Amino acid sequence: MAGAGPELKRSLNQRQLTMIAMGGVIGAGLFVGSGTVIHDTGPGAFITYALCGVLIIMVMRMLAEMAVANPSTGSFADYSRKALGDWAGFSVGWLYWYFWVIVVGFEAVAGAKVINFWLPGVPTWVLSLLLMLLMTGTNLISVSSFGEFEFWFAGIKVAAIIVFLACGALFVFGIWPNADLDFSNLTAHGGFFPNGGLAVTAGVVTVIFSMVGAEIATIAAAESDNPERAVSKAANSVITRIAIFFVGSIFLLAVILPWNSATLEASPYVAAFQEMGIPYADHVMNAVVLTAVLSCLNSGLYTASRMLFVLAARREAPASMVSVNSRGVPMVAILASSVVGFLAVIMAAVSPDTVFSFLLNSSGAVILFVYLLIAVSQIILRYRADASTLKVKMWWFPALSVITALGIVLVLVQMGLTEDVRIQLVLSLVSFGIVLVLFFINRARIARLPERVAPDHTGEARRVLVLANQTLEADELMRELQRIDAMGKATYYVCVPASAVETGTASTHGAVSVAEATTEAAQARLDRTLEALTAHRLDATGGLGDYRPLRALRAAVSHFDPDQIVIVTLPASDSIWQRFEVVDRASELGLPVTHVEAASLVMQA
Repeated sequence: MAGAGPELKRSLNQRQLTMIAMGGVIGAGLFVGSGTVIHDTGPGAFITYALCGVLIIMVMRMLAEMAVANPSTGSFADYSRKALGDWAGFSVGWLYWYFWVIVVGFEAVAGAKVINFWLPGVPTWVLSLLLMLLMTGTNLISVSSFGEFEFWFAGIKVAAIIVFLACGALFVFGIWPNADLDFSNLTAHGGFFPNGGLAVTAGVVTVIFSMVGAEIATIAAAESDNPERAVSKAANSVITRIAIFFVGSIFLLAVILPWNSATLEASPYVAAFQEMGIPYADHVMNAVVLTAVLSCLNSGLYTASRMLFVLAARREAPASMVSVNSRGVPMVAILASSVVGFLAVIMAAVSPDTVFSFLLNSSGAVILFVYLLIAVSQIILRYRADASTLKVKMWWFPALSVITALGIVLVLVQMGLTEDVRIQLVLSLVSFGIVLVLFFINRARIARLPERVAPDHTGEARRVLVLANQTLEADELMRELQRIDAMGKATYYVCVPASAVETGTASTHGAVSVAEATTEAAQARLDRTLEALTAHRLDATGGLGDYRPLRALRAAVSHFDPDQIVIVTLPASDSIWQRFEVVDRASELGLPVTHVEAASLVMQA
């Protein structure tokens, strides 16, 4: 009767996690969008990158404090829930998922346009769909295949930046062949801030989005052997990654090329390599940009699917999203996320200026909402926690935490004041509002579920099958068993579906190898229940079942041959079994079914 619960493998090794952390903040936006930022800001653009980098570093440090204290793939969604309530966890989870599935569609289109550099005759939409299929397949194979692909994708991005930093430094210091020590481009074309000092803030919105992805390492860390170490390392290393990869490379670009150069705005790194006299720079950098796009596709699908996994574990997404295959892959969650990406690609081909544009704009500020809730959650949870027990702490709390939250608010204000991106803020607020409406609709729907009244029984039951898991130790269960067997002459069999959702391990452990934890939690509850039944002089045995409750029930009926079934669930607002009508479907077995709601567990919590 043993069964396995949803199990996502601990298949990411430290080598892969290190590279995922290093490459997480390096997206195609750095290679392509940085030229526009320099053109709008001037040589001082690296200061814009430094300011945004500090903001990201602060968010990551706050996230690390919470993640090390309580590792979970739900990460910021779980922390927002604890700090602000279910509405915040629901909103953060779904907004983050929405952000990444739209990014996946956008990056697939961007990658296709890069490939058009070599294959101009192939339609962009065809190449986009092929890239989507490739990365979906990679995620479906196994967790380790995601990690290995991401290792090499991130490795190529990191290597390209390192090569540029090395060559660029040699060039600007006059060590490069036919080069002289020359920093004149910083001031020779209208000064350090040719568009005024306030121009430093003009590129903040573009830059902040080019750095998104650092938090992925905290999600991926949950599928490693040592989540705490991985989270701490990722948070600490983000400082050097941003300082060197972003600020350093942008500074070199501003030194090598005039800020108002047309070639810099079009493709800054290609223009810089060409200035150094490196042949085939356009082909090499296009290959690097394609790698960055594939990396974003790969990690975007991974991140979105894991967020769905956690939402399902929290009973805020369809239960099927928490199911996995024999390789530990959440296939349904990955495919659901991919479908939205495919639809976005199709919309980019059919309606690029309306539907696709709307999708992009409606997710534009979402990540800032998520970061803001991370900051607020850290402040609240830090005040609730015993600071002496924290292994990682936010620097200079609470001052830096509050300043970080205010900084994010100022970026949102900047979006509202900038005409080009104002629509993104407005539509993202609409997206946030829709998610909140869905939360209250879902809660109201659950609250309207009819209350069940336990049927009267003749007292002639002799073989009673109990199906329960998280509710095994509820007071209501023992009272019901005593009611239907007042003489204490029945024989009992307790069946416990070994489900990560119902044991709670899916939400506490996140998307990790929860099979062992799930089995241990279920077995411990079963053992305690059998001890309690024996203490009441009841003849009881039991066993673990399939993680799907109806399959576990059918197998138990076949094994035990009961004449009555008792199913114990949480109240309707919290029960995934009630949501999917487990009790009604159990009645189809042709046996009397008593449904018990374990309200006492909710009151204890």
